[in-house]
Amino acid sequence: MFTNKKILITGGTGSFGNAVLKRFLDTDVKEVLVFSRDEKKQDDMRKVYHNDKLKFIIGDVRDERAVMEATSDVDFIFHAAALKQVPSCEFYPWEAVRTNVLGTENVLVAAKKNKVKKVICLSTDKAVYPINAMGISKAMMEKVMVAKARTYDDAISVACGTRYGNVMSSRGSVIPLFLEQILANKPITITNPEMTRFMMTLDDAVDLVLFAYKNANNGDIFVQKAPAATIDVLAKALCNLLGVPNHPIKVIGSRHGEKIYETLLSREEMAKSQDLGDYFRVSPDNRDMNYEKFLSEGSIKIESFEDYNSHNTTRLDVAGMEKLLLKLDVIGRAIKTGSVNFTD
Repeated sequence: MFTNKKILITGGTGSFGNAVLKRFLDTDVKEVLVFSRDEKKQDDMRKVYHNDKLKFIIGDVRDERAVMEATSDVDFIFHAAALKQVPSCEFYPWEAVRTNVLGTENVLVAAKKNKVKKVICLSTDKAVYPINAMGISKAMMEKVMVAKARTYDDAISVACGTRYGNVMSSRGSVIPLFLEQILANKPITITNPEMTRFMMTLDDAVDLVLFAYKNANNGDIFVQKAPAATIDVLAKALCNLLGVPNHPIKVIGSRHGEKIYETLLSREEMAKSQDLGDYFRVSPDNRDMNYEKFLSEGSIKIESFEDYNSHNTTRLDVAGMEKLLLKLDVIGRAIKTGSVNFTD
């Protein structure tokens, strides 16, 4: 599907962008464009990859003109640009709206005008039953995607979304923090040991996006089935792998805006989702504004469904968590050298 095609990654200097580059640069893709605001990270990537297929564009998804220019003559868009830090979004919710909601609208409008074949918007489990500004902005991003997708011509362009949970060792995730604390011989700080989180590798995140590209209709949202673990299990697994099973753990209490568990699909979405084996597809509600014609008919009994969350999915024990962690390059480096490099 990507042979001789041009791919644009918004927010492409982040963890997801790097994972995509590692997957695609040595294939027969024509060109990969990285669109972001951070010139330093772009320069770092340029030095790391040294690949003529890789091009860089300085710009912000908030800027309509910059987005329009960046998406011209592009076949596929991975829309990963976002404000993702929960505390930052809590203090500056209007900034989350400008990037996560209005920025997404800019990308989708430009993709339609430039006749981009497919655009996929990356979302998060925090968009389901959101309680913090980041999750609320991502939920609105999904609504914008579905609404814009209704205006797309299926024969020309497709807009869809993916939703995933904790991506292990990505920037801002808890694993880099725990590793730094262990290696600095400081106690691991845990907000609540009984909190559960979905566990996915960056490769899993890329696989989910590729599955969506191959199978999406306009307005679809895809979720990958994933295991979960408590934060306590995660911390103990890291300590075991680094040879310090008795490393101290300090419980500091939940941060503002945190949940005990995360949800990838709501009960209402589970009622209309399609089980595709390793993935769920949630198709959009494409009814129009003529509400009256739907009031006389019932719908699926949603009370017979349960949401899909990190409490009721497959639960990893310490041994299972260790096995999953060993898939991460950063863990291998930490075990081998006693230090870590979080640039990738």
